[in-house]
Amino acid sequence: MPQSGWRRPIAIFGDYDVDGATSSALLVRFLRSLGADPRVYIPDRLKEGYGPNAPALRHLAETGSRLIITVDCGTSAHAALDEAARLGLDVVVVDHHEVGDSLPKAVAVINPTRTDDGSGQRHLAAVGVAFMLIVEVNRQLREQGFYAGRIEPDLRQWLDLVALGTVCDMVPLRGVNRAFVMQGLKIMARRANLGIRALADLVDLGHAPGPFELGFMFGPRINAGGRVGEAGMGARLLATEDEAEARALASRLDAFNKERQQIEAQVLAAALDQVGPMTSCHDQPLVVAAGDGWHPGVIGIVASRLVERFARPAIVVALNGDEGVGSGRSIPGRDLGAAVHAAIAAGLLIKGGGHPMAAGFSVARPQLDALSVFLAARFAGAEHEAAPSLYLDGAFTLFGGLPLLCAGLERLWPFGSDNPEPRFAVSAARIAAVRTVGQGHLRFSVCDPEGARLDAVAFRSRDTRLGQALANHAGATFHLAGRLQNKSWRGSRRLQLLVEDAAPARG
Repeated sequence: MPQSGWRRPIAIFGDYDVDGATSSALLVRFLRSLGADPRVYIPDRLKEGYGPNAPALRHLAETGSRLIITVDCGTSAHAALDEAARLGLDVVVVDHHEVGDSLPKAVAVINPTRTDDGSGQRHLAAVGVAFMLIVEVNRQLREQGFYAGRIEPDLRQWLDLVALGTVCDMVPLRGVNRAFVMQGLKIMARRANLGIRALADLVDLGHAPGPFELGFMFGPRINAGGRVGEAGMGARLLATEDEAEARALASRLDAFNKERQQIEAQVLAAALDQVGPMTSCHDQPLVVAAGDGWHPGVIGIVASRLVERFARPAIVVALNGDEGVGSGRSIPGRDLGAAVHAAIAAGLLIKGGGHPMAAGFSVARPQLDALSVFLAARFAGAEHEAAPSLYLDGAFTLFGGLPLLCAGLERLWPFGSDNPEPRFAVSAARIAAVRTVGQGHLRFSVCDPEGARLDAVAFRSRDTRLGQALANHAGATFHLAGRLQNKSWRGSRRLQLLVEDAAPARG
């Protein structure tokens, strides 16, 4: 690649979620290492919506950008990229969302879900695709002598970003994704990325981060800027080389995350009131909720909560005037991204895109009922369960041997989508010292008849049937289902059970 190519004014057009933020930051760091100074543009979720749009591209062209690299978006942005071509912009699409019937107009569309792609890597997150891109660009630069007399960047230093985006986008942790996360977590433990370090310090993390911390501590805060704050803050945090800026951005994102939690709780309550009890959804292949004034920044999370509760795909739509912004989450075996593309082809959606487990779209208000019928019919042929099911991998007693069991489980690490942590049953246990912590979590102790004790936590359970049973145990014994966690904390190990379900022990 000649020097003039990468010295052209470059803009990175990203998405506002963690996958988009990590992809943007990864390309920024790589291009900076080559001497370029790329700008990052993240669209405002409320004002612009998802993906490239014509006004934003015109603004980038008017302010000097000539090469646009879209990350975690762009595959379905046909009209916007037609405008980019008219403006004389070169566009490279780096994405992993499902491809429709045709590709958008671009210099290159790098997407493993293309029908003509033979890589077998369609399970990559966008940040994984972006990393593959810089590996190839770096190889070509090396072969062309670009690094003669200069230091070639070690691409492995940025695998912490790849691990973060891969875990938070909940793509399957198998194949190269598993390798990315395993190696990326080793890089992350060095605390070299100032943004990730600031997040770890903010939550007082006393041990090296793992998938749990990435998914439940770092991810929600990075996402919060795009949901209820400033869309580009997550990418800025992960790309900055200024320690003071990193601390300030992490603090602001934490505040936005608290605000997001409050808004989410309000929208979830309204959605549950609208959907009704689980029995009302018993024969429905998916759950649909829509409301005026709902914040579009939280509807994806609310859809996830509905999936957890009803064990079937869920669609949540935030209505505003004649249109609505929708977000959906699915379950294994129900390809929501393909369903959204089919709805577009049927003329039921203004635009949309996604992958099997998650999708987003825009819909005209008059089409909402027809969309619900269409999606219900699409999923009607698939078997679905009336209530969530938990699959158990084994059982154990609290009396001895747990540290050895945990040590064996760590050989299967890292855990995540498509490689879940093993789930165990604990029989005839008693509950003690139940207390509420954080956002509705319950902490307590689990005791067996021999007197052995284990710390336990049930996340987001206070207002659920599980939480009510645990809090009002009245001395009864329970069979518990959950996962073992053995974390280092300030130099010591902390063993606890993450409780997911409980049933009274009979007899």
